[in-house]
Amino acid sequence: MILHLDLDCFFVSAERIQNKQLLDIPVAVGGRSNVNIFNSKKTNKIVSSNTGAFVGSIVSCHEENSEEEYYKDEQGRIRGIITTCSYEARKLGVKTAMSVNEALSICPQLKMVKPNYALYHELSTALAQLLSNKMPFVEQFSIDEFFGDVTGWISDDEVEAFAKELKDEIQQKLDLPISIGVANTKYIAKLVTEYAKPNGVQVLYKEQEEAFIKDIKIEKFTGVGKQFSQKLHGYGISTLGQVKSRKELFYSWKKPGIQLYNRICGIDKEKVASFYDHAYDNRKSIGIERTFDAIDSREELKRRVVILCRYISFLVKKQKVNPQTFFLKIQYEYKVKSKNYIQTNRLFSELYLKQTLLELFTKTDIHLTHKVVQLNIAVSNFNEHNPKSYDIFNYEEDLKQNKLNNTLQELREKFGVDIVKSGVEI
Repeated sequence: MILHLDLDCFFVSAERIQNKQLLDIPVAVGGRSNVNIFNSKKTNKIVSSNTGAFVGSIVSCHEENSEEEYYKDEQGRIRGIITTCSYEARKLGVKTAMSVNEALSICPQLKMVKPNYALYHELSTALAQLLSNKMPFVEQFSIDEFFGDVTGWISDDEVEAFAKELKDEIQQKLDLPISIGVANTKYIAKLVTEYAKPNGVQVLYKEQEEAFIKDIKIEKFTGVGKQFSQKLHGYGISTLGQVKSRKELFYSWKKPGIQLYNRICGIDKEKVASFYDHAYDNRKSIGIERTFDAIDSREELKRRVVILCRYISFLVKKQKVNPQTFFLKIQYEYKVKSKNYIQTNRLFSELYLKQTLLELFTKTDIHLTHKVVQLNIAVSNFNEHNPKSYDIFNYEEDLKQNKLNNTLQELREKFGVDIVKSGVEI
């Protein structure tokens, strides 16, 4: 059988490990996007304190606001959204993705805590190690979710006892509450976990599946978003129990429909990918984005593009990869977006990235009368360091820039990402 493990209110639970005063009160983690990297008047020591696949790679060591007011901007306005909230907060109406301003309005006693992603990554990694010592196949689904396959390892009649012992061990060793759902397939196990919360274990055997899912709303199932659920409602499908008899409809939608049908009916053969079968450390892309108050000045936006490029360069060097695709997305006010990308065969360097992204910004910024509220840049399509694949006309100069980048990397690893800046950033 397959276990799905979901840490309860993970970020809040992690904070409660360090601060017991947060126990049994409404707590939320979240707030403003970290925009102090754009502050030219301060030198914040910002380091890449982790390389986790499910958390932000850049963690700031300094904040401009006090602990109590970190979610307020320079004008004192409450900004940001709720990332995670405790069950005590949920009972009072606070929800994930709700604005902090709304959350504090409906729950004035809500204790806001700024995110500590380095801590969350550390605990997630520790849990991954614990689970890999307990089960032969373990797959990390997100920073706070895991799958484990114990088929042939633990008998079906012993799996509930095993799951309860595992839950107790996680609580004892990591001080983290966790809910565990057990079923014959991955996505049914994930569905079952919702009914094991909070901090419980629920096992669903194959013969119980049809009765269990019968009246569950279709949108409760992983992979069924708002638009798709509306589409299904249009076909008269509002519950999971109504899916089985509509095989022909789902199969007419080819791979996505077939995959969803098989998952809901518990007949998919998707395996748990163990840590050894999946290269979690080999990222397919590296990106960074920042949301900020609306900006009209294109010169200021270009300055921010250059700053984000510096951070991307730091991460690229840290990962020891050579990206061949650069991506830029601009989000304007009123949810207007524009995006673009460029492919290259150059040896990566910070200078080349900055020059290319500035050119890409000019091409992508097609709504010149609109103010910008978000910039997102990313690099992908990593190429092995093979000189034969690079642009021969620029290779010698790129080698020089690469050597300079390596020197800069050593300084930044030791003193922080912003120890060396280009003139345009100041």
